[in-house]
Amino acid sequence: MNQPIKPETGAARVPLWRIAGTVLSLALLGYLIYKNWKEFGTALTAIPLQNILLAFALLLVSRVCVTARWHFLLRGAKLEISFWQSLRLTLTGLFAANFLPSTVGGDLARLAGAVYLGMDAGLAAASLVVDRLVGMAGMTVMLPFGLAIISRPAAVLPSGIAAIPGLGWLWKKLSGFIRSAAQSSLYWIQHPASLGLGLLATFGHQTMTYLIIAVLASGAGQSIPFLTIGGLWSINYFVSLAPFAINGLGVQEVAIAYLYSHFGGLSLEAGLAVAVVWRILNVLASLPGAFFLPGILSKTGRTPEVKKV
Repeated sequence: MNQPIKPETGAARVPLWRIAGTVLSLALLGYLIYKNWKEFGTALTAIPLQNILLAFALLLVSRVCVTARWHFLLRGAKLEISFWQSLRLTLTGLFAANFLPSTVGGDLARLAGAVYLGMDAGLAAASLVVDRLVGMAGMTVMLPFGLAIISRPAAVLPSGIAAIPGLGWLWKKLSGFIRSAAQSSLYWIQHPASLGLGLLATFGHQTMTYLIIAVLASGAGQSIPFLTIGGLWSINYFVSLAPFAINGLGVQEVAIAYLYSHFGGLSLEAGLAVAVVWRILNVLASLPGAFFLPGILSKTGRTPEVKKV
């Protein structure tokens, strides 16, 4: 097997430009909320508690789907790990992604836990890359719907968006990632069953995500077609991948509010309310990872040695 992509092995210093991007993104989000404070407050308080609880329950199901996606890939590589251990590692990674700089990252936390549990470091690292690729593939399925929505004559993006500085640099980085990822993915290409199961799991995760948006929007007294939710979420997903801010703070919220208000038919205040509640629920859903971290680092949680095929 070719050399896989390896996540960073230390807590790298967060670049100043990413800190600045995070501050600017959060400032923009705060400005939008401030300018629409009364309407935003009305939309936020209008969402019934049962809708929020239902959205949280759906989010937990989506976390199980995300866990299943990675678990199928690990098992496909003949790495011995129980679903419960995969869930603990996934939740720990989500906790790290929400509360630590992305240069430390959830993937590094998952990799560290996997290696401590006795897994082959190379295969574990490669599985994380393929896990991301499978998730990206699922979103790519919905991307044409999103592009069709935002390209309608009545929904024109701001002029000059194609000339945003840095797109050439971003494409260069993306191309390099794709080449490296292809090398790391060779094992799973030869074992397509785990890839297929992983893709099914990511579709389950996406379905839960779209239902969450629908439930929150309905709670705010507005509705949006399910296919529109999925298409616009794919745009938000790829926008959030750009490394403009730490953990996408501010960027994702502004993108959700902008996309669903300009192209999905929601009011701006409802879009902001959905975005803020979405972020809060995600943070809450990641908190169990803090409790699982000590168990992952304990010797009693160690799995048997990896068996070679």
